Amino acid sequence: MQIDVIDPKKTAMIVVDMQNDFVAPGAAMETPAARAVVPRLTEALKICRDAGIKIIYTAHVHRRDGSDMGLFDDMHAPIAKRAALVDGTPGVEIYPELAPAPGEHVIKKHRYSGFYGTDLDMILREWGVDTVIISGTTTENCCHATARDAMFRNYRVAFLSDATATYDYPDRGFGAMPNAEVHHATLVILADSTAHVMSVTDMKARICT
Repeated sequence: MQIDVIDPKKTAMIVVDMQNDFVAPGAAMETPAARAVVPRLTEALKICRDAGIKIIYTAHVHRRDGSDMGLFDDMHAPIAKRAALVDGTPGVEIYPELAPAPGEHVIKKHRYSGFYGTDLDMILREWGVDTVIISGTTTENCCHATARDAMFRNYRVAFLSDATATYDYPDRGFGAMPNAEVHHATLVILADSTAHVMSVTDMKARICT
């Protein structure tokens, strides 16, 4: 996918899951690399807001009673213990440095993709959006899933290489992978199959004014 021109009137930036439970120091699901991209993401948000590009956030949350949990109990211990991503707690709020501006929406989701079981698609279509810019965490899970679902719905996808991030992967029988390798591999896959992977600087250069 190639995106030569980004039309602000038809574009929305999706900030995926930049919540306290992922970004804040010492959080239950802390992702240090996500905190490291906060300055770059802040820059991207300013660029988009100044250009008139709409911003929409996602927040991964679960009810404390587990009624929307699915298989996450089996995959992530902090979620199973209700130590992270519990709806209504400070941990699910957007990291303060990236707080939504007045009028910007936060979409609550219960799966990796921002489109699954939410009204994100409805909102984007109401806005007349045909292009989405993906940022946030984690590169290979929630950002990737949201990008894929956007492409499946015929949105053009710009995926920000330096405003997305992930965590180190432990050895589950196939060897461990540091976050930089996971991030790089995901960008390579997305660039070939799903999105135009670009830096924040590239994004800015492609926005028509």
